[in-house]
Amino acid sequence: MGNPSSINKPKSYGSEELDKMIYKLRSTDDPKRRYEYILWLAKNLPSIPEELMNKAIKVQGCISQVYILGELKGGRLKWQGYSDALITKGLLAFLIKGLNDLTPIEMNSIDIAFIEATGLKGSLTPSRANGFLNILLTMKTQAQNLINNS
Repeated sequence: MGNPSSINKPKSYGSEELDKMIYKLRSTDDPKRRYEYILWLAKNLPSIPEELMNKAIKVQGCISQVYILGELKGGRLKWQGYSDALITKGLLAFLIKGLNDLTPIEMNSIDIAFIEATGLKGSLTPSRANGFLNILLTMKTQAQNLINNS
């Protein structure tokens, strides 16, 4: 049966903030409510300075223009990003909020199964779902590069 104290404990995907947001999304079966939360995140994402938007931080494989920049400050990742499409910007904001302040090693051990756990996949077009994954993979690559260059 397992440990009784873990019965009601939600699965952790490697980030406490990410787990909280997944729990929030999973607390409703209404796809419209999930989209509203993603749009709210988009509206609250600070913009990345335009001079930082370049080919090196552009997310490949996204239909919209998406930029993600990870910097190491005090051994922790600080993320900034931009997207020209509102839903994609919300997905970007979700990842930035959920994965901010992790160490690069913690970032690279994030369980990508969290994407399925959000409950968003069924509501996203295949290109948006693919873009969501590409943003995450770009973040993981940047985190790995920061480890290699330090």
